[in-house]
Amino acid sequence: MYADPLPNVGGLLVLPRLRVQNANAISGQHTWGFPAMSAFTGLMTALERKLGPTVGLAFYGVGVICHGYQAQTSGHYVQRFNLTRNPVDKDGGTAAIVEEGRIHLDVTLVFGVGGDALALDNEALNELAAQVAGTLDTLRVAGGSLIPMPYQPRPQLIALPEDEDVRGKIFRRLCRRWLPGFALVARDDLLQSHHASLRETQSDTTLLDAWLDKSRLNHWPQTDADGHTAWVHSRQQGEGWIVPIPVGFGAISELLPAGTVAHARDGRTPFRFVESVYSLGEWLSPHRLSRFADLLWYPSYDPDNGVYRCRNDYPSSILAAQDNLGVNA
Repeated sequence: MYADPLPNVGGLLVLPRLRVQNANAISGQHTWGFPAMSAFTGLMTALERKLGPTVGLAFYGVGVICHGYQAQTSGHYVQRFNLTRNPVDKDGGTAAIVEEGRIHLDVTLVFGVGGDALALDNEALNELAAQVAGTLDTLRVAGGSLIPMPYQPRPQLIALPEDEDVRGKIFRRLCRRWLPGFALVARDDLLQSHHASLRETQSDTTLLDAWLDKSRLNHWPQTDADGHTAWVHSRQQGEGWIVPIPVGFGAISELLPAGTVAHARDGRTPFRFVESVYSLGEWLSPHRLSRFADLLWYPSYDPDNGVYRCRNDYPSSILAAQDNLGVNA
């Protein structure tokens, strides 16, 4: 259905502790907060194109560790975005407010890379990492601007050996440097299992119903044998920090020839109307990850179903661990 690019990863490019100002906080039609992962895979593509082929690096996946955030909102129970009205028309008057959600971020970006440049010595790898960091400064990160920090940690470009055990040791050592922080991983498996659980009592439950039910906090009264009633909720201890996230786009039209759709941004590329695809994600402390494939997100395309989405291999690690323990998924 889609090609997995992660076997091509021969190294990791780490850009630590980036301060991003005014990133886009509206990640989809139904979600807000942290930017969508498609924003970071898009950044990966833009960075690779701006560096050019002469650098000798190919980018295959990107992982994000969030160390801190500040949503530009106000209010207590009901949050509202802080909006600005600026004089933008020719008469100096103010135009109508267009809602824009903003968030300040402190993140570490980890790129899975390959290419001939990984054969360079350590000094040359450090120089190349600094060059990539300088190029990143000229780009937008999820719509936000990078702010220089007085004590910016140095970027790293690390060539990974072939031995999987040694790779795991290197990755676990890197994970300790990313603390405190949380990495976003995919939990498509939770959505499927929750959907199956709901269908046991309501056979007509859809995946959308399961996604909405898992995305909110449900409360209901529960009475014990002594007649005492207490309120319980759907998020039980130990279930993790589960969040609804957009993961890409699904086609709602045929692929139209280039130049046939008026006002398209690029008249040389085939055009297709799409809508957002949603799933579940989980914020995990990096030290709970055992391999770089659990952290990295990569773009995929399913031409048969017209699905353009970001994928992450953490669910496969969960299923493998369950199989090793003899647990039924």
